[in-house]
Amino acid sequence: MTKHVVLVEDETNIAEAIRFLLGREGWRVETLANGSSAVDVIRNVCPDLVMLDVMLPGKSGFEILKELRADPAFVDLPILMLTARGQARDREMAKDAGVSRFMTKPFSNAEMLEAVHSLTATTPTAS
Repeated sequence: MTKHVVLVEDETNIAEAIRFLLGREGWRVETLANGSSAVDVIRNVCPDLVMLDVMLPGKSGFEILKELRADPAFVDLPILMLTARGQARDREMAKDAGVSRFMTKPFSNAEMLEAVHSLTATTPTAS
């Protein structure tokens, strides 16, 4: 079964690069450039992984993360947060909000693929 990721990233070049890399690995990648509808989309599609940019138009990655973690159905959903700002305060806020992993841009293709594989290796599949 194909794994599904929802990528919420407003930088087109980054979104396309991630879509290409994960697509080669067999992932179905759904991209959103705005945080406003992200929680609704994620609730509707129940992806295997969510990749969130911190700074988004409409709703920040932190707001989306907190909203998802407040929903019992998404407490264990792997969420990888991406940011161009890698300050310790951002990492701490993400950790406190329940992020699965935090990655600072720019990152290498290998680093991103390793993060995706490690976050989804133990994801149970529906029977």
